[in-house]
Amino acid sequence: MITKRNVHAPGHRRRPAPRGAALVCAAALAAAALLTGCGSDDGDDGAKTGAAGTPKAPTSASASAGGATLTEDQAERKELLPRAKVGYDKALDAAVAAVDKSEPVSVELKGTPDKPVWETEVATADGAAHTVDVDAVTGKADRARAESDEDADDKRKLADRLGKAEVSAQQAARTATGKTKGTVTSVELDDSDKAGALVWSVDVVTTKDWNKTTYDIDAASRKVVREHLDRD
Repeated sequence: MITKRNVHAPGHRRRPAPRGAALVCAAALAAAALLTGCGSDDGDDGAKTGAAGTPKAPTSASASAGGATLTEDQAERKELLPRAKVGYDKALDAAVAAVDKSEPVSVELKGTPDKPVWETEVATADGAAHTVDVDAVTGKADRARAESDEDADDKRKLADRLGKAEVSAQQAARTATGKTKGTVTSVELDDSDKAGALVWSVDVVTTKDWNKTTYDIDAASRKVVREHLDRD
């Protein structure tokens, strides 16, 4: 099939366009180019193309887009926990050894990444409480300090708690880590919100996301009576 084309006979020359018409065409082309360059100032094209008309890459809304961003508490755990070379159980052993005939009441990882420390509390059978700081790197216990603001009623209540606790701090911690695989950062003997039941409150941190899960373990039956996941 042959399409229609503007074919000139051999030897036939087209006459050149008048000079005035050429100038008009050049001016029209220049104006069109100017309008095209300015058109991106107000329209959507200005946000999508550069001066040369090439597409611009979209601006990222967050420097961590596509990855998890840690909360302040999670970041603190990530900084502190790996620096502790001594676990909660060894810290409790050191604290109990520092106070004759004492039993664990609480232990919690605190301090700074440069100086992590286990803050522990132990008490004797009469309810006399002592605070012992244990270096979380070396396992060395500082001198025990007797609770100066503890009165006779406080001692009686603490002695009563210790007498009723049939589950040890270590047993409660093992129950918690049996539910969530992680590192124990706190264990405390306390009354729960449910009818004043005696519980061991255990914090377990998972290093894959640095979340903390708190378990309340019944101090008599070793059953889990409460579980709370803290994503902050």
